Amino acid sequence: MTGLRKPILCVVVLAALECPAETTYQQSVQEWRQKQEQDLKADGGWLTVAGLFWLKDGVNAAGSGASNQIVLPRGPAKIGEFDFHSGRIVFRPVAGVAVTVNGKPADADSRLKPDTDGKPDQVQCGGFTMFVIHRGDRYAIRLKDTDSKFRKEFTGMRWFPVASGYRVTAKFVAYEKPAMIAITNVLGETTQQPSPGYVLFTLAGQSLRLDPMVEDNHLFFVFHDQTSGQETYPPGRFLDANLPKDGQVILDFNQAYNPPCAFTPYATCPLPPKQNRLPIRIEAGEQYTGSPGHLVK
Repeated sequence: MTGLRKPILCVVVLAALECPAETTYQQSVQEWRQKQEQDLKADGGWLTVAGLFWLKDGVNAAGSGASNQIVLPRGPAKIGEFDFHSGRIVFRPVAGVAVTVNGKPADADSRLKPDTDGKPDQVQCGGFTMFVIHRGDRYAIRLKDTDSKFRKEFTGMRWFPVASGYRVTAKFVAYEKPAMIAITNVLGETTQQPSPGYVLFTLAGQSLRLDPMVEDNHLFFVFHDQTSGQETYPPGRFLDANLPKDGQVILDFNQAYNPPCAFTPYATCPLPPKQNRLPIRIEAGEQYTGSPGHLVK
């Protein structure tokens, strides 16, 4: 699933947790949560995402000068230009400014690969990393800053207590061929994404259904429940699960986590499809204490 999000994930091999002792299970979830926070706070984590600049056709200058199209929080008044034409992006550095592309000194003309297919090319200067993202029919420069205010002001992730009752075995119902489901992101853009099937499970005495996508060789769910906008992130949360085995999927809502948009206004997160809005409270997984929202459209 290209372009919906690029968060750093740590997926636990759930099949190994079929019948754990309670203390071992609690410990495994706590370790997973610690890894989530470590990744979030890392130099390349979502807390460093400090800007999103939609490219206009032609030259897009970058630097700390206010007249630039891509304004950096500090550093040289101008570090270079991103020249954009019909999906083709070329970076041209300013002479005398130390800029690298993928760790090597920038050439006079460096064509940049966006995030459409795999890892994008990275332009770096000081503590800044810039790369091209492609969303819908638009392209943008995403800025990461190791000195981001979101990173400096972060006080830690908040979680519900681990409760083994929120780890459930679901029945997986496969489609003959992947079905396309409409996924809208926070920018209001809707794309059709393939889903391999759906899961059926019982929680809080109710029969429920969720439709996943496949990402990085695991099932990826975007869901909303009755805690959304109360104890948890208002738009919804994410959940990863191993691919089906013997017609079953383990759903562990203790590992439900917030999308990147909960930590930076410069992410382009997917929203839950209407069929993934659950009529129950899921008091498990990550909580939410405040949002930077999403600012850039």
